[in-house]
Amino acid sequence: MQNKAGAAAGIPYFPGRKILTVLSLLRATKTRTSLQKPPALTVVSCLLNVSRLYRLLETMGQRCVSGSVIATPAGASRSSVIQCKPGGNCPSRHRGMTRQLSPLSVAEDSAAPILELQNRSPSGICRHSRVERQSRSGEEGTQTHTESTSQEAEGQTRCQSCTSTFLKLIWRFLIILSVSSSWVGTTQFVKITFETFDCPFFMTWFSTNWNIMIFPIYYSGHLATAQEKQSPIKKFRECSRIFGEDGLTLKLFLKRTAPFSILWTLTNYLYLLALKKLTATDVSALFCCNKAFVFLLSWIVLKDRFMGARIVAAIMAITGIVMMAYADGFQGDSIIGVAYAVGSASTSALYKVLFKMFLGSANFGEAAHFVSTLGFFNFIFISVTPIILYFTKVEYWYPFSAVPWGYLCGVAGLWLAFNILVNVGVVLTYPILISIGTVLSVPGNAAVDLVKHKMIFSVVRLGATIIICIGFLLMLLPEEWDEITLRFINSLKEKKSEDHADDITESSVHTRSRSRANGTVSIPLA
Repeated sequence: MQNKAGAAAGIPYFPGRKILTVLSLLRATKTRTSLQKPPALTVVSCLLNVSRLYRLLETMGQRCVSGSVIATPAGASRSSVIQCKPGGNCPSRHRGMTRQLSPLSVAEDSAAPILELQNRSPSGICRHSRVERQSRSGEEGTQTHTESTSQEAEGQTRCQSCTSTFLKLIWRFLIILSVSSSWVGTTQFVKITFETFDCPFFMTWFSTNWNIMIFPIYYSGHLATAQEKQSPIKKFRECSRIFGEDGLTLKLFLKRTAPFSILWTLTNYLYLLALKKLTATDVSALFCCNKAFVFLLSWIVLKDRFMGARIVAAIMAITGIVMMAYADGFQGDSIIGVAYAVGSASTSALYKVLFKMFLGSANFGEAAHFVSTLGFFNFIFISVTPIILYFTKVEYWYPFSAVPWGYLCGVAGLWLAFNILVNVGVVLTYPILISIGTVLSVPGNAAVDLVKHKMIFSVVRLGATIIICIGFLLMLLPEEWDEITLRFINSLKEKKSEDHADDITESSVHTRSRSRANGTVSIPLA
């Protein structure tokens, strides 16, 4: 009845017969003590009852399936006996349900050991173990989620880097293509214009006047892209520092602008005169010699570093010039055209060296300001020259409507685009890309001459063109090209040795795995 009542009340089940036996022993001990028997007999009976109680409890502990006997501190008032049912949660020791066995006195309760038996069935899962497993599974899930998130972020970073690299390559390719095509278009438009309008100086003057628009174009780009916009006057004063700390004054305007404007006009004028005598391919190839002349002048005037590779390139350029002049036997229009082209390349090199000497390096805004100043100087002071040539009938056109303004505007527009691309490309990309775009104008002009003009190239001219282009490419080598080459070769050797070591390691591991599968272990010799 007691067991049933306890089960109905929610108290865990415990074998009642064993408990009654323990209680009877304790009561017998108390009764005998209260009858006041001789002390010796009382002690003996107590010892016998305690021994029987110990044996009984030992038997109960052995019969538990997976129980553990935990002795609580002496001073506890009740005994907690707990059994986990199958599929149920095992309550903890502190929160477990307790069952009061009997109203023992304090002395008897302190003398009797208090036991707690925990029975774990195979299907029972304790709450603390389940929480621990859930926490472990949660930690594993968090680690897996973190790893997957890091892998996704790494993949996105790689994708973005690949996309940015691809876009940079496309941008550089477009810069090279634009520089080359604008220069080829300028040369071919000049050749077409000469068929109906033979006035090279007027074409030079007219095209140079368009340089005035470079600074307004630059300022328009500044307004479109800059976050802190400046007024035109403030921006003009800021970019005029290329002339000095005081900016652009009348004295500096005449002193610095005049020589560079004259060199600019001579370069373009001689280039157009060479196009009257030679093909566009030959003139563009000879003009590429300006790189060799820049190196020679910088070595002599600016005391730049001596480089054997560039000396070889200069010799190759001179060899190409001689071969180009020899193609027609050093006579006729060929030798004159070669002289014009070499003179144009020489004045261009002198312009670059003097610019570096007196003005130093310039950003895009300062370069746009300077070129626009050259166009303004050309419009004011050099406009007298085409008028004199007109009245002296050196360059005479009549009537005024006979002037091919469309071709002239095409030449001036393409020349302006070339100058803008050169200045923008140097700032946004690398100067070597601009040089590559310039040298690619040689095969571009050759393709146009071959397809449109049905030009047949002689072996000597073709060889001279190839030699000049190779010399131009040698000029593009950096100053530390030998050290860079040695580092690259050493890195290739190290990479090859590492790959060889990895191959040896993989082969040894494969050999060991095969030998272990066959029952033997082989160790390769070092």
